[in-house]
Amino acid sequence: MSYAVRAFPLCRPVDELMAFVAALRGRRRAEAEAAYRRYGVLLDTWHVQNTPFGPWVLVVTRVDEAAPIDAYVASTDDFEVWFKSTVLALSGTDPNQAPLGPPTQEVFTWTGATILGGDAGK
Repeated sequence: MSYAVRAFPLCRPVDELMAFVAALRGRRRAEAEAAYRRYGVLLDTWHVQNTPFGPWVLVVTRVDEAAPIDAYVASTDDFEVWFKSTVLALSGTDPNQAPLGPPTQEVFTWTGATILGGDAGK
């Protein structure tokens, strides 16, 4: 299992993002859930962060190690076309070019009562 962490500037009003979210939770929920399963997504969380440069959307996705990312990029299914075109319109980021975004490096993790990944000071 691995994580993809991405940050996108929101190029459209927050209300448009929330309409997209409402569609994923409502009328397109079954399609969204099927797509997440099809592409090995185990968890997907979206967060809006207001910055001095405008709102950004932060996305954390946990995927199965064998996630078929190439199949997602190549997909022309109606749902995926709608999903990717909406992400492009909202953020200016093309999910076909970088579906998991640029690589990130995890530098700190806390879980329960334990800080992980810390060999600092040794």
